[in-house]
Amino acid sequence: MVRFFKKKIRREIDIAISEQNGVRLLHLGGDMIQSAMKITAPHELVLLYTQCMMSFLLFNPQPVQIAMIGLGGGSLAKFTYHTMPQTKTVAIENSPQVIDAARHLFALPANDDRFQVVLADGAEFIKDAALNLDILMVDGFDDGQQIAALCSQSFYDDAYGALGSNGILVVNLLSRDKHLSTYLQRINQSFQSRTVAMLSEPQGNLIVLAFKKSPGKVSWKSLRGKATSLAEQYHLPFADFVSKLRKHQNSQNLHLDI
Repeated sequence: MVRFFKKKIRREIDIAISEQNGVRLLHLGGDMIQSAMKITAPHELVLLYTQCMMSFLLFNPQPVQIAMIGLGGGSLAKFTYHTMPQTKTVAIENSPQVIDAARHLFALPANDDRFQVVLADGAEFIKDAALNLDILMVDGFDDGQQIAALCSQSFYDDAYGALGSNGILVVNLLSRDKHLSTYLQRINQSFQSRTVAMLSEPQGNLIVLAFKKSPGKVSWKSLRGKATSLAEQYHLPFADFVSKLRKHQNSQNLHLDI
């Protein structure tokens, strides 16, 4: 069971909002797009990398507890809340300004018995080994740069400890980041190389899935079968996710026996 921090913290950050062709955009600390919301369909996932982060459903289609570090406009939090009624979601964000923007401008739902937004430091939050999470999603950037506390070796070690026995870490990285290989090595070290990855698009975001325990031998045929049913349920291109995983299988020294 996820326990929620009560400690309040403050972090000042530059927030800008723009709109293009019916899509509202959130910018944090610069011009880079942090989050996007279709105004007429606020619960859909607009950005391709956020869609790819849902690829964990290929390996765990019914998670009970999901934690997300980094709220942004709340795209992933809203999506899980509205499409996964069996799942409890907690989103950890260290900026009250970001939380306020998500609440008032990006249709973030109010806290209830299966959804919580917590004002806390994500790296500190996951040091609680009693979390027993099924899924931990990490999307922590400041103007296009990885937040250092969210990509250290100790952070990935703590992420491993915060997951339940079948837990999956889902990390959003930038493929053009000059420190990418270091981050991947750290994830591999913490998760004993039980990792796979996909590029959301060429030269775009790299989504890494790291498994606390190997899911065992999983055929590409079976993944494609799961993709078909998941696509019908969530209206996301899961068949593309399988193709992206297979394409990236042996790059960046990432490997899983599937």
